[in-house]
Amino acid sequence: MAFEIERKFLVIDDAWQQSVRSESYIRQAYLTGRDKASIRVRIRDNQIATLTIKSRGADLKRLELEYEIPVLDAEAMLPLRHGAIIEKRRAIVPVHGHVWEVDTFLGENAGLVLAEIELDAVNETFVRPPWVGAEVTNQASYYNSALANNPFSAWSEGHHRSAGNA
Repeated sequence: MAFEIERKFLVIDDAWQQSVRSESYIRQAYLTGRDKASIRVRIRDNQIATLTIKSRGADLKRLELEYEIPVLDAEAMLPLRHGAIIEKRRAIVPVHGHVWEVDTFLGENAGLVLAEIELDAVNETFVRPPWVGAEVTNQASYYNSALANNPFSAWSEGHHRSAGNA
């Protein structure tokens, strides 16, 4: 059984771009996500597709099961989604022995840039790079499943400010 331990942070400047190891374009949609789990279909660079089931909640440790599927099957599932398709550029940025994923959102979520780090243990220590700002791990509105139904562009300016000060 696979578990994910992930922490999310707002990105406060572009300094991370100097250390990008690779980058990909992601489209993903949520087939369900209102109960105890979310079911996501993701297409990366129009070449690799996955179906993912994640336990709900903004906990540090969540159940995550992921299965590779044919891209054509994933494309066929996109119209079955709830909410919008999430589009983003994902950069892989190594920092002091850890891998950070920096997501620059596109479309209705343009303007939002988040950094995620996956850890092996809930209490694992890591170096926080200077381009990382407030932690938003426990703020469900920053999860992709929430952004599909309440995109960043629809947030009030007050919400944007308070999130940056979280």
